[in-house]
Amino acid sequence: MSTAPVFYGPIGRAVRKVAPYVETDPLGIYVAALTLWSAAIGGTVRVSSRGNARPALLWTSLAAGTGRGKGTALRAAQHVMRPAIGRFLDTHTTSGITSGASLVNHLAEQAEATAEMEAGRDVRALVIEEEWSEVLRRVRRDPSFAAKLRAAWDGAPIRNTTKEDAQCVDDPAMVLHTHITPSDWTRYIGAVEAAGGSYNRIMPFTLGAVPMLDDDRVSLPTINGAELSDAYGWATLRPRTLTLTDDARPLWRIIRRYARIITGSLPETQAVFIERTAEQTLRVAACLAASECSEEITEEMLSAAFSLVRRSVASAVNLTGTTPDSAKAARPVLTLADKVRARIELHGGRATSSQVLPYVNATAAQVKALPGIVVTQERNGVGRPAVVFTLRENTTVHPESNRTVPTPRPAEAKREQNRRTVVRMDSYRPTHTPEPKTAPAPAARPTPKTVVPQQQHAKTTPAAAKPLPADNPFRALL
Repeated sequence: MSTAPVFYGPIGRAVRKVAPYVETDPLGIYVAALTLWSAAIGGTVRVSSRGNARPALLWTSLAAGTGRGKGTALRAAQHVMRPAIGRFLDTHTTSGITSGASLVNHLAEQAEATAEMEAGRDVRALVIEEEWSEVLRRVRRDPSFAAKLRAAWDGAPIRNTTKEDAQCVDDPAMVLHTHITPSDWTRYIGAVEAAGGSYNRIMPFTLGAVPMLDDDRVSLPTINGAELSDAYGWATLRPRTLTLTDDARPLWRIIRRYARIITGSLPETQAVFIERTAEQTLRVAACLAASECSEEITEEMLSAAFSLVRRSVASAVNLTGTTPDSAKAARPVLTLADKVRARIELHGGRATSSQVLPYVNATAAQVKALPGIVVTQERNGVGRPAVVFTLRENTTVHPESNRTVPTPRPAEAKREQNRRTVVRMDSYRPTHTPEPKTAPAPAARPTPKTVVPQQQHAKTTPAAAKPLPADNPFRALL
């Protein structure tokens, strides 16, 4: 099975036609176009599996650096979808929802405004946040926002009790499409929120780099939206529940098994973001089936949907693998043996238990069990003997005692060169020491010597100064 996403159906063909004319990853155009399509048909199209019907709503996020084509992908997707659902995009697109109350209020007011229409109340909404980081920074202050978000994705009733007249939307059909940088994703979207279900309902897609086009004056080609326009009329004519065909059920079992295996093989901080892999695949497949006016999801549709969701799984793993906590942990994790060796080397190859144990968070028994660590006891005066740790490869034992002594390490060549140029000042000290100005400390009584008469001493010639050594060390400094 190919790892590259399959651009399926009329939406895929339109994306392939437009992609060569824009500087962005075609995946971003396809994802954004599918998201717009799911918002347009989300009020009437549902997908059923094991007797449980759920809305075919796709929530997506394009994750890429600044200037990497997120906005370009959205504009190209709008160009692709406008011939078929242009009126919907003009009347149902909004942004800037930063609280649970504003979310319910927007859907409730839209339902009230369309209550008298022939087609009935319309609770569809397309929320596009091209600066999603700003929204995430604000919604942290509202604890109800996450719960409202989960209910909207599930199509469950959401209520707003903050006003005098409580607002309620029984069957919301909201779709969320966002743009964010990978660094902001790791900053604002944590595993705790995803584990609660707030953000693992959103499929992230990281965009790749594309070459720069030679001519930026070329306009996008015209898209014939007749086929997709017919599918939009078919999907919104009445409520429809899509189901899997018999030939697609074996693949569906494989997808469910894949979701369980991959979530079980990843750390919990990453697995929580992809726990809805199977259901996301079913929703994408329903959108592809509706684009071809089909109430049945074939194996080909399900396979194409799975190829896209697997790409989202890979993107989620890449994004969550660079969280701030993991960035700190990206440095090599030191084992207990590494910590103990570092403490011993810090103290010159020999460290006591008080110099090691409090800094490695271990007991003496744990350190003694480490390979390459020599443990001895030294008694200095009275009291308990001190426990000393040394390294086995840097130690030698004196034959006359059982005490372990660190072996001095060989000096570097530069250190040896500097050592040879050290000047020994005692070679140039005078033989006669002058009397100190202050009285010296009393010294031990010298051994009696033969006293030389003063006259004889005065007549003698002063002894000649000692000649300087032949090897003058100062010459090395000239």
